Amino acid sequence: MEKLVGREFEISELRRCYESNRSEFIIIYGRRRVGKTFLIDKFFHNTYDFTYVGGHNLTTAKQLKNFAKAMKKAQRLPHVPKYNDWSEAFDDLEEYLESLPDDKRKVVFIDEMPWMDTPGSEFVESLEVFWNGWAARRSDIVFVASGSATSWMVDKLVENQGGLHARITNNIYIRPFTLQETEVYLRNANIAWSRYEILQSYMIFGGIPFYLSLLNKNQSLVQNIDRLFFRKNGELRVEFYELYHALFRRAGMYIDIVHLLAQHREGMTRNEILKASGIEGKTLTTVLRNLERCDFIICYSQYGNKKKDAIFRLVDFYTLFYYKFIDGDNSKDESWWSGHFQSHDIEQWEGTTFELICITHIPQIKKALGIHGVPSSAYSWRAAHDKENGQKGAQIDLVIERSDHTIHLCEMKFCRGKYRINEAYEQRLRERMETFRTKTQTHDTLLHTMITTFGLADGVHTSIIHSQATMENLFEG
Repeated sequence: MEKLVGREFEISELRRCYESNRSEFIIIYGRRRVGKTFLIDKFFHNTYDFTYVGGHNLTTAKQLKNFAKAMKKAQRLPHVPKYNDWSEAFDDLEEYLESLPDDKRKVVFIDEMPWMDTPGSEFVESLEVFWNGWAARRSDIVFVASGSATSWMVDKLVENQGGLHARITNNIYIRPFTLQETEVYLRNANIAWSRYEILQSYMIFGGIPFYLSLLNKNQSLVQNIDRLFFRKNGELRVEFYELYHALFRRAGMYIDIVHLLAQHREGMTRNEILKASGIEGKTLTTVLRNLERCDFIICYSQYGNKKKDAIFRLVDFYTLFYYKFIDGDNSKDESWWSGHFQSHDIEQWEGTTFELICITHIPQIKKALGIHGVPSSAYSWRAAHDKENGQKGAQIDLVIERSDHTIHLCEMKFCRGKYRINEAYEQRLRERMETFRTKTQTHDTLLHTMITTFGLADGVHTSIIHSQATMENLFEG
């Protein structure tokens, strides 16, 4: 049986709610395939007083019919009840829960709740009446709602301005696995890959448990990639559109934005996205916010310009891999990856993807640098080419500003061995630091920091580097 990996905080929160002396309304949300249902089922040992899973793209009538079937099963009724609307359905749920013994907690789990809120169904209003008018006044109800449509979960529940305002007793957000958690998951699955191979797998599958569950322990990483992505109808070859259409209404706009960001891996400002996409401003704000809520993109400030011109960057590894190697590929070669994984093109892709892994593992980098106890903030930084003053343009994907007036200018390099700094690269680092100091007019101490796979090779030019972190550090907790 598959083991539960990580999620210690989430488990402690569920336990605290279950053991409380009041009724609890818990919502659990996060990106599709991230393991929400698995966590809930494991914690409650698949034992509920009532459970129901919303159906994707079903009418209100069909949702109510399926809900009625679940009620029949829970109550062991001889026939399926009939509901005309959600108000009647929740009234019946209320009566059923009232019939259960008074000396036990009543656990209700509604999965994929956003799919139940069909247009005109008044689902949320009926849920409000059920909770406010009955469940919240008791002390024995544990109501767990889950959903992958994170924007719905936040807008309709967490930030509800109606009857559910401030009524959610706990909201738990499930994030993808870190590298460390991914390693534990693979070890539990008896997949004995090196950390280098796990790092490469993370570049494709990210920390998404469902994707990791598709790996075959008897195949190499290369063979798994061919099977899942390049074989006709491979599970992850056909996953892309289902993923976005299951998460977002009007999914086409979301796909347009992630496609645009996939073409600009260094990131784009909101104004750049606005001009390139043509999506109306208010709508674009909603799309970007929802993509960020689902961990598909990150938004981080530029150093020296912290209140505007923030950078949006696509960080969903699956989506990036799909657009780079699968989208538009009509090749019949089902072993394409086996024949190309050592190519220069793949090596370049690994280099840019390694940068994203570093950006999503900043706490581990700070720990490796010995500054995890020092208040600090992370930024990106850009400087346009200044022809008038003869200054070259520059870009730094990760700038760590410490409260003790010290700034780390980070370089991230993926290499299949130790990375060697030559004279030209040393000179480039010096010029970039000088450009940064001139453009930002900072008086803080500037440090060169390298983050690599296997560390730096010895050499006369290595002395320019003040501090470094390696792949091993990224695997730390």
